[in-house]
Amino acid sequence: QLQLVESGGGLVQPGGSLRLSCAASGFTLDYYAIGWFRQAPGKEREGVSCISRSGSSTNYADSVKGRFTISRDNAKNTVFLQMNSLKPEDTAVYYCAAILRLNDLCALRGAYDYWGQGTQVTVSS
Repeated sequence: QLQLVESGGGLVQPGGSLRLSCAASGFTLDYYAIGWFRQAPGKEREGVSCISRSGSSTNYADSVKGRFTISRDNAKNTVFLQMNSLKPEDTAVYYCAAILRLNDLCALRGAYDYWGQGTQVTVSS
């Protein structure tokens, strides 16, 4: 069964950090770009960050640039999202998704092929 599973969410104070993980099972991530998306209550889903197949290319939403870092370990079939200097407006359910790519690029749009179930991130004092 092809599956993406997120972990690492939780409750953190403003200014704190969390590291999200996205682990794949049933398929290899080597040929997939990976994106992180989030959705807050009453808001549309937005793209947060993405990373290309090799990890050589990344993109970030303006709202998280300089605070979030995406990385991947293809040997472990896992992608990470390091989130620093968290703000209350970062509160959302975070999802990872995979899209098969022939090139070594990524984008925060497009029809991603597989999605995880999401992990809750709450930033509050």
